Amino acid sequence: MSTIGHPERERQDRIIALFCEGLGYRYLGDWSARPGNSNIEEGLLTEHLLRSGYSAGQASRAIYLLKAEAENRVRSAYDNNKAVYSLRRYGVGEKLEAIHVTETVQLIERNHPEKNDFAVAEEVTLAGPQERRPDLVLYRNGIAVGVIGLKNSHITVGNGIRQLLSNQQKEFNGWFFTTVQVVLAGNDSEGLRYGTVGTPEKMFLQRKEDEADNSRLKLPPKWRSHRHMLNSLPAPIQMA
Repeated sequence: MSTIGHPERERQDRIIALFCEGLGYRYLGDWSARPGNSNIEEGLLTEHLLRSGYSAGQASRAIYLLKAEAENRVRSAYDNNKAVYSLRRYGVGEKLEAIHVTETVQLIERNHPEKNDFAVAEEVTLAGPQERRPDLVLYRNGIAVGVIGLKNSHITVGNGIRQLLSNQQKEFNGWFFTTVQVVLAGNDSEGLRYGTVGTPEKMFLQRKEDEADNSRLKLPPKWRSHRHMLNSLPAPIQMA
């Protein structure tokens, strides 16, 4: 079970409520003690592909090809991330038999976002040379696309950003970030900042919201997110 303290627990619960109650995400649970946490949750992705009308064979093959790109040990983590981004955006072209015409399996429903499975897990323990545990991980159809680091008000957002950057290093949990599209760090005093994988600390952006719009659940003092944000982000940038 998580050892998160009481103030942090309240903050994290508030963020989870934003995603689940305000944005329609599914809560996957506390994954601090769950073995085998992955950036590609095969069970969740298989369920989505079967619901989308693909056969079990097509789903299995598409996931195999996706994992092959994400886990390629010859390329850099950046190049793996770029390859995964391409599959997420354009789909996985595959054929089960030589006589069949290649069909594209769409991992993400870009034209109908409501058909995707948006989910959030907390305290996701990542195995590796140096074990880390991101506060929140956002999944879309079982593919990890967002990592959120939350800090106390007396710990700067910059500290959270630097931790996110260290997590992306090979010495820590770089393998997990080959599918991640956006990383976010925030606290209650400074708000939220975000970037793509590989974004230097000075290039992280401040998330803005319409102060006059009270139609959605807000997070004090000035940070909020929405599901379509992940659809509009660019490909990852090269780390210096």
